Amino acid sequence: MDDGAVVDVGAGAGSYEPDRSTVLAVEPSCRMLAQRAGAVPAVQAVAEQLPLRDRAADVTLAVLTVHHWRDWRRGLAELRRTSHRQVIVAYETRLHAEFWLTREYIPEIARLEASRPSATDIADELGADDVTALPVPWDFADGVFPAHWRRPEAYLDARVRRNCSALAQTDEAAVSRGIERLREDLASGRWHERHRDLLGRDELDVGFRLVTRG
Repeated sequence: MDDGAVVDVGAGAGSYEPDRSTVLAVEPSCRMLAQRAGAVPAVQAVAEQLPLRDRAADVTLAVLTVHHWRDWRRGLAELRRTSHRQVIVAYETRLHAEFWLTREYIPEIARLEASRPSATDIADELGADDVTALPVPWDFADGVFPAHWRRPEAYLDARVRRNCSALAQTDEAAVSRGIERLREDLASGRWHERHRDLLGRDELDVGFRLVTRG
């Protein structure tokens, strides 16, 4: 691979790939691979067994994917083996478990988050050189779980919920009950009364972290 080559691991449909520098996308899901567009070549493989020689890439990139890996420690070891530098976007599971949607409406999400590695776990295992907080702006366009922290009405939309793994992987009945309570609180104004402190904020730390090594 050329100098500066980036390998996107757990690439999905390619939403987070940097322009021009990505030379290979690695994704285990046939469905996600079918959604990819553009010229970046892609291979079906898992993070725990990357089809690359040692130090083949300058950078391995993993954005909001490590918590989905079956053996995340082995996956991180593969990132280190195959690249000079590792760049990971992860999140503090504790903060997602404390997010208002979890705490007040769907506490079952907290059990899911407890089973996932946190950004701190990932940084420690990787031997990270730096961990940087990534606050989320109130109008963040990405549909990750806490992205709508100031726009609670968004969670009433089933399409939004399907794009949040924390909601999609939680018991459907529990999610439905919680969303119905949220709908009632929005209609009555109770949500806005409880969370008036959020309404004047432009950004919020909901746990996302940039973890780098090398």
